[in-house]
Amino acid sequence: MSAIQRQVLWSLGFAFLLAGVSSAAFFVVFPLEEWSSLWQKELMGIPFIIFIPAFSGAFGILFGLISGVYWKSQFTLIDQSLRQIEEGHQADLRETGSLFEMKQIHERFRKLNWQISEKAKLSQRLATEKAEDQEMRIQEIISQERNRLARELHDSVSQQLFAASMLMSAITEMKEDDEGTEAKQLKLVEEMIHQSQIEMRALLLHLRPAALKGKTLQEGIADLLGELSQKVMIEIHWKAEDFAMDKGVEDHLFRILQESVSNTLRHAKANSLDVLLIKRDGLIILRVADDGVGFDEEDRKAGAYGLQNMHERALEIGGTMKIVSVKNKGTRLEVKVPAVSNGDGEND
Repeated sequence: MSAIQRQVLWSLGFAFLLAGVSSAAFFVVFPLEEWSSLWQKELMGIPFIIFIPAFSGAFGILFGLISGVYWKSQFTLIDQSLRQIEEGHQADLRETGSLFEMKQIHERFRKLNWQISEKAKLSQRLATEKAEDQEMRIQEIISQERNRLARELHDSVSQQLFAASMLMSAITEMKEDDEGTEAKQLKLVEEMIHQSQIEMRALLLHLRPAALKGKTLQEGIADLLGELSQKVMIEIHWKAEDFAMDKGVEDHLFRILQESVSNTLRHAKANSLDVLLIKRDGLIILRVADDGVGFDEEDRKAGAYGLQNMHERALEIGGTMKIVSVKNKGTRLEVKVPAVSNGDGEND
């Protein structure tokens, strides 16, 4: 039942009750000699006994409509403010009238805005401190292990693939004029080796240390995607607007991007990848979209660890993450983080 319907019903009930009580009190004080006179006496051409309930009903409906519209407008303002908070924005507060209760609600929204802003600042400050501490303690170990694996793969598997590719190229050149089954099979093997080389390059790229190492997030995105676009057969586009943010926010967003790109390379079978980093309406927005195979709910459960890891990183910096995927249509990931300043960066 809507606010208008509820107010109309309450007003009708109160109007009829008030009319009944008032009429009863009047007849007790001024008793009628004959009750039939109520039908005979008219007011504005309407029998008095009909005029009273009709007037009461009309007044009740009118008052109920007016009060219902008023309260609906107040509830709408509250709903809009809550929706803005839910979406990560500051509540757009407007004057709510002179009612004491509405002023109290208005003041509580102001306090809620302040608390959310302070908690976002605290979350981002803690994330920055945590990122710096973790980077100092474990980054060197991770870097050494990644470099060791990358070096071994490059010196063994990658070199062997390169040698096999050169050998197969020489063999296929010798059989260039041969159109038999053997020549076709050799050509297929050559293509498979070439594809394995591309995948090995992508693997070596992702085995490298995953830290920004003094770079801004925009520089890290350009380096990662620029080098990746040269070594994998996916068309990559990116746009990163130039604005400052805290180190903890940069670190978490960069790791979310890496996880998302890694998922795209391994699972999406995509032909194109688009990355966008912008700042709008007080929010830092990172969006990663591909045109791959997408996934359904069962696929989401299968890769729940990676998705949960990205979701937790977004929460650690006071943000939200949303993933929309359609089977055979592609996947889009969007992270929104409040652009607040902790004193370490230049966000506003």
